[in-house]
Amino acid sequence: MPAALSKTELLSVTETEWEKLWSVVSRVPDEATLIVDENETSIKDIVAHRAHWIDLFLGWYRDGVDGKEVYFPAKTYKWNDLKRYNRDLRMRQKTMSWDQAKHALYNGHQTLLDFLTGLSNSDLYGAPMPGAKNTWTTGRWAEAAGPSHYRSAAKYIRQRLRQIQNQVLPTEWIEAGRQRAIPRANGQKGAPR
Repeated sequence: MPAALSKTELLSVTETEWEKLWSVVSRVPDEATLIVDENETSIKDIVAHRAHWIDLFLGWYRDGVDGKEVYFPAKTYKWNDLKRYNRDLRMRQKTMSWDQAKHALYNGHQTLLDFLTGLSNSDLYGAPMPGAKNTWTTGRWAEAAGPSHYRSAAKYIRQRLRQIQNQVLPTEWIEAGRQRAIPRANGQKGAPR
């Protein structure tokens, strides 16, 4: 998908991708939110991560406008440290509940929308973002932190739910409140087809 080139396009893609993500998030059974994948990442982790990156972006913008040094992605981390950064972030967010993660994402989205609405097209696309040390505009950074992240999160959650549903019956999530696979007629574990 090509990047937005105007405030109008950015607001449109932000709302479109948000609606898709929130539709998926709102249908996730609570019991599925903490089941980790092969990378030790859960749906809750992905949602909390997306909320955090909105805050990161807004912090970068504020620091740049204030003339402070901007650390990308954060102090003591470089872009090639993203796996370590995200692992450390999951550890910091370990005690966050599913409801807290959803609330943080919802509030982050509202804050991002308020931020975008408050800037002019020129503020968003007229020059590189202050402090960014590259040619990306504020609008492009906002798109990376918001709608691009929304899109990848929705894709991950849909895929992850399919994987979980092939392992666990939804009624078991409700009845047992924990991950439990049952044998299929063909000897494999998971939900019958």
